[in-house]
Amino acid sequence: MRAIGTTVPFLQMHIERLRKGVAFMEMELPESLTNVYIEKQITHLLNANKHFNGARIRLGVFRKEGGNFLPITNKTEYYIESTPTNTNNFQLNTKGILIDIFSDYTKPVVAFNQLKSINSHLYIKAALHAQSRNLDDCLILNEHKRIIEATSSNIFICSNNNLITPSLSEGCLPGIMREIIIQLALKEKITVYDDVCLNEKDLTDADEIFLTNAVSGITWVVAFRNRRYFSKIAKKLTLALNEHANMVNS
Repeated sequence: MRAIGTTVPFLQMHIERLRKGVAFMEMELPESLTNVYIEKQITHLLNANKHFNGARIRLGVFRKEGGNFLPITNKTEYYIESTPTNTNNFQLNTKGILIDIFSDYTKPVVAFNQLKSINSHLYIKAALHAQSRNLDDCLILNEHKRIIEATSSNIFICSNNNLITPSLSEGCLPGIMREIIIQLALKEKITVYDDVCLNEKDLTDADEIFLTNAVSGITWVVAFRNRRYFSKIAKKLTLALNEHANMVNS
């Protein structure tokens, strides 16, 4: 999550996703861990760490120890950590990033893989692949060899003023920022298709590509291999995102 000042603009959406994941794994959150309590704990942490000008917040929940693959309890514990960021709002990168496709391994389309968890082997391999080739990021394929996301972001493409992103049924993570960007695009009268299958040809035919996550907001892609892109829609939606975040925070 991203903090602006000492609060998290879209905190309730993040907590709702966390609770769904915890329930899916048959874990039990402490009764004291209410939404209001989490918000107070985050604000307290940001003040204690003196992270007043933007921070990345991580809230992790883990099952209490005991047992191996068969837990002896469903009770949980949690931690919250903050790391300062360079800005106190969402800023579009001035230099577009370079991306390619990571095809060594694919992501199975199963419910477990739509949870935000510490099981990140595939994403780490893809990130290392990108680094070794002087790229900024790589795109992940699902088991059907279709593009679903990047190493830590959802992907959007723009074509003829339409905004397109892979369907959640394709196996991508249900990112909070993905949901917010879709809502903002609709308010900006941009047609959105969020139920598509994405392939390599869609990338080369696109006018624009950008990635989204909860910390960075929108990250503009300048190139996929030899194809170059604009950033008109990315700029427009970044402005809308900051206005929305400030409104939620006020």
